[in-house]
Amino acid sequence: MAEPKRVERPLSPFMIGPYYRPQMTSISSILTRITGHALVAGALLGVWWLLAAATSEAYFQTANAVATSWFGDLVFTGSLWAVWYHYLAGLRHLYFDAGKGLDIPTAEKLGWACIIGSVVLTVITILLVQ
Repeated sequence: MAEPKRVERPLSPFMIGPYYRPQMTSISSILTRITGHALVAGALLGVWWLLAAATSEAYFQTANAVATSWFGDLVFTGSLWAVWYHYLAGLRHLYFDAGKGLDIPTAEKLGWACIIGSVVLTVITILLVQ
């Protein structure tokens, strides 16, 4: 009896590289999860700053120095982008839940709209706040 020829296949679609080409639908799904979790960093920094303000002047000076440093600006700007991206992705998900936009070309366009829209809304928000 002849042995069947084994075909080498990747074990998982997460083997990005020569086996799997990232698609906008998977990238946008992964970004939604990442931004949801990353929002915790901005929330923690903001809560720490508020708790320090309620604790003592010296402790507030330390927290304020971190929150207003380049690191704090980076965390808060990233959190702002994450809020906008997560919001737009949630609207896209509601659209999908209505049974619309489920074809691949539309889903890819909506993914790009979430990414580009969140960057534009972040820049507009920063310009309006300053």
